[in-house]
Amino acid sequence: MKFDILIIGGGLAGLTCGIRLQKNGVKCAIVSTGQSALHFSSGSFDLLNELADGTKVDNPVAAADKISANHPYAKLGNNFAYYVREAKQQFLDCGIEVNGDAEHNHLRITPMGTLKPTWLTFSDFTPLSSANDIAGKKILVVNMAGFLDFNTKFVADSFEKYGAECRISSINLPELERLRISPTEMRSTNIARVLENEKTLEALILELTGKISGFDIVALPAVFGLSSAASVKKLKESLDIPVWLIPTMPPSVPGIRAQQQLRRSFEELGGVYMLGDTVVKADFSGNKVQAVYSVNHGDISFVAENFILASGSYFSNGLVAQPDSVIEPVFGSDVDFTPGRDSWYDKAFFNKQNYMTFGVATDDKLRIKIKGDAQRNLFAIGSVLSGSNTIHEGCSAGISMLTALYVADNLIKG
Repeated sequence: MKFDILIIGGGLAGLTCGIRLQKNGVKCAIVSTGQSALHFSSGSFDLLNELADGTKVDNPVAAADKISANHPYAKLGNNFAYYVREAKQQFLDCGIEVNGDAEHNHLRITPMGTLKPTWLTFSDFTPLSSANDIAGKKILVVNMAGFLDFNTKFVADSFEKYGAECRISSINLPELERLRISPTEMRSTNIARVLENEKTLEALILELTGKISGFDIVALPAVFGLSSAASVKKLKESLDIPVWLIPTMPPSVPGIRAQQQLRRSFEELGGVYMLGDTVVKADFSGNKVQAVYSVNHGDISFVAENFILASGSYFSNGLVAQPDSVIEPVFGSDVDFTPGRDSWYDKAFFNKQNYMTFGVATDDKLRIKIKGDAQRNLFAIGSVLSGSNTIHEGCSAGISMLTALYVADNLIKG
């Protein structure tokens, strides 16, 4: 099978890159092992929340020139602000409604009810400017009876620490009762499917209408709008007070919807998306990849002019930690890591973890290095790259999207 470009990894980075390339007439295929990290999304996309030294960032665009020289953003040159705008526009072009801008991080509500800074947030959720948006409010926190992936007590306690007055309630509908026959069925995606039925959604809205009198806000788990945002919009338009949807524990309903919309956009542009296959090895000629091979296709190779590694970090096996090293398993790419396993981590779980900065070594064009030499047609994008601690710095989605667009544009220009 032959393509102009083969992308290994079908998450946010791979799809962002593929959509950009397909829009410009470049024939792409994406090989994706499994589900994207978007399936675990909190509903927001971080760009830059902290610098490596712990300095808090309010304006990512203004702070971009303060990042370290080995950070993926540094390889964008002076294009950081441009690609920030392009990334948000691509979401909108794909029908994914987001709020936020890169010149001022807003606050998002976490599944625990706490507030964290972020760049973009799905329109399902309510962006906040400060904790003052919660203080003094009477908030009704409502769950679906038996749904364990949304902890109303944690959420209410967090809101009350910010100065709100909360009450907890639950809703029980016959349609949801059927899901509770088996605890494994009472998951966010299954609830969302039930609530896509117009009559069931109307019954839920009627129940809520009888509960919200005297409250300023009603908070609900984000279990609406699996296939489209229509049920979210109807819910918000039908109630007389603001509805705050709160992210649940995974899986993420709005995250899955976004993944589906990105994939749909890629395929509508002519891209080929192969889910459930894993690229395992490659053929080289000098400093150029000739072909790659996957589990499902055996000896049938994938041939392309260029190859892009968007395989993610440890979670998706884009990187594999061994007793004394960290490897990239497909191409044998050079990986930046520090020797001595004891230096990789801090025993205090919530402290900054050094291993998160490890990743594939690249040149300024994000061409992968192997034995110190940049490969002519092999690139890396997203969280497989070295140089950033995406959790500590709050930059995961930004790195995925901005490096994807950067590599795509360089390939389009030739």
